Amino acid sequence: MPAEARKSEIVDYALKLAGKVGPERLTTEMIAREIGITQPAIFRHFAKKEEIWSAVGVRLGEKFGAAWRAAPTDGASPADAIKALAMAQIGAIRTTPGLIDILFSRELHVGNKALRSAINSSQRAFHALLSESLRMGAKRGEFRADLDPSDAAFLVISVIQSLALRWSLAGRTFDLTSEAARLLDAQIVGFASHRT
Repeated sequence: MPAEARKSEIVDYALKLAGKVGPERLTTEMIAREIGITQPAIFRHFAKKEEIWSAVGVRLGEKFGAAWRAAPTDGASPADAIKALAMAQIGAIRTTPGLIDILFSRELHVGNKALRSAINSSQRAFHALLSESLRMGAKRGEFRADLDPSDAAFLVISVIQSLALRWSLAGRTFDLTSEAARLLDAQIVGFASHRT
C-alpha cells in the first residue's frame, strides 16, 4: 500500500477504535491488529503515537470543513444558513466514530498540543461562519439589533456540543439529527427580530 494511503488508513482506524475503547485506552498495537499489520509498521509512518493524534486532528478539521462547504447556504436566508451549517456539523459528529470521545478527552488534549490546536482552529472557523450569518441576519433586520453575533455563534456551538455529549452519554439511543433540528429551531426563534 502506498505510504499516504497507509497513513490515512491508520488515522481512520484510530478514529474508529477511539469510539470503541476510548482515546485514552487506544494503543498502536490495537490499531495494528485491527488493520492487520505489525506495530513497527505503524511507527514507519508515525514516529510517535502523538503524531497519529495530530493527524486525527487534521482529518477532523478536513471533515468539518467539507461538511460546511457542502451545506446548502448559497442564497439561503441567514437563519437557514445557520441551521444548515449547524446541521452539517451534527452530521459530521454523527458519522465520525470516536469524534465525541476525542473532543471531550481532557487527557488527550493536555497531552497533545497539535491535536488541541487543530480542533481549536476548526472550531474558530465554524464560529466565524456562524458569526457572519448572524451578523448578516441582524443587518437585514431578521435578527434582533442587540444580538452580538459572536456570542450568538457561541450559543449555537454550545447547543451542538451539549447535545453531542448528551447523545454520547445516552448511548446514542435517540435521533441526533431530529433533536438537533428541534433545538436549533428554538434557538433561532430566540434570535429573531420582534418587529411587527
